[in-house]
Amino acid sequence: MSSILENKDQQHPQEKSDRALVDRLLEIKADPTDYQLTELARLRIRYSRFPGAREIQQGLERILQQWSLTEDRLFELTRQIHSQGHVYKQPKSVETPDDWS
Repeated sequence: MSSILENKDQQHPQEKSDRALVDRLLEIKADPTDYQLTELARLRIRYSRFPGAREIQQGLERILQQWSLTEDRLFELTRQIHSQGHVYKQPKSVETPDDWS
């Protein structure tokens, strides 16, 4: 019985909004912005071991290929971007919660 449950894909609570973001990122063929790179890295982390959301995971892999990146290179670039500390900064008048879950 437990093996049946282990093989069942789960639905991530952010799957709907993440799917829309993946679709937007798939439209970018080359030269992604710092923000787009960090969004791709964030989603790669979110779904790296998630048991489900196979379409999102496949889309993230296609984006890496389109942008001619490996995951290691993506994370290297985004570490540099985050070290500059500007990618997710918003104007003081706009408050949005971080969405790293």
